[in-house]
Amino acid sequence: MSTKKEKEKGENTGFALPRENYRLLGIGFLIIVAGFLLMLGGKSESPDKFSEDIFSFRRITLAPLVVLGGFIFEIWAIMRKPKQ
Repeated sequence: MSTKKEKEKGENTGFALPRENYRLLGIGFLIIVAGFLLMLGGKSESPDKFSEDIFSFRRITLAPLVVLGGFIFEIWAIMRKPKQ
């Protein structure tokens, strides 16, 4: 049986994870989306011409690292135990 304190804290609500973990999962999702947004761009003006803009530091190095960091943050958010 759950106690009144557990119900007030929002624990044991039938969800697999506590509320704090879901908030962290949302933050991780936003980090991943930011990484994919960093990959956008590099389009050439004409389909006949090749654009070197697709090989920028932001698209080749920074964005994949941000996405990887977001996935690592997601794993941490799922595995994190709430403080008692």
